[in-house]
Amino acid sequence: MKSFLLLIVAVGMIAAACGDEGMLDGLGDRAQKAVVGTTTSTEAPNETSSRGGVEGSIPAAAVPWYNDDKSDQAIGLPAYTISEVWERGHEAGRFIQSSRAEIAVALPGIQFPAQIPAAVSSVTSQLVYLEDVATLDAGISAAFGLWELEPYSSDEGRVGVLRVGEDRGDVAEGETLSEVVTAGLSLIWSDGRYRYELFCRASLAEEYCWNMVETATPLRDLLLPEA
Repeated sequence: MKSFLLLIVAVGMIAAACGDEGMLDGLGDRAQKAVVGTTTSTEAPNETSSRGGVEGSIPAAAVPWYNDDKSDQAIGLPAYTISEVWERGHEAGRFIQSSRAEIAVALPGIQFPAQIPAAVSSVTSQLVYLEDVATLDAGISAAFGLWELEPYSSDEGRVGVLRVGEDRGDVAEGETLSEVVTAGLSLIWSDGRYRYELFCRASLAEEYCWNMVETATPLRDLLLPEA
């Protein structure tokens, strides 16, 4: 009976967190309400060689980025870019659809996996602001969605979420915190400047998740030549 009640509580917590971010890249936020186990690892599983990739992975720069058609007039110095993106999209909420070029400027040095699962057909990207002010949220400053289906057509089509915020000092460089959650796997790491949280649905093989961590590279290096 006790186990049954705990299950109800866990499901309720996940359901309660679903209401605010139906069109946002908050999938990992919902799933991590119920953590099954936590481990710390300094290495990826054997299937993944350091920065060598795994079979079934493709370059992240090879798939369409949903927001790359956003105006490049917002690209300048970080403060200018952050302000212009806010002016363009804040009426729709604090998660503002942004191109990878805008994010690379707004958050200098931010990284993104150079390799992603071949099943991913597109990537969404957003800058994340505090409520009602043109300032990035330190906890989650950028969010990326990995989609097998047309973005936002179905939440089931989103197989991964990467959230990036300021480094909190809770994860040492070179280490990755692994959290097994009810809906999949969460990997957390730091580059000393930013803290990264990658959530993968249970349907995504674990080696692909670790490969994304291993191949993280400056987002600027993944820009299209004309960006």
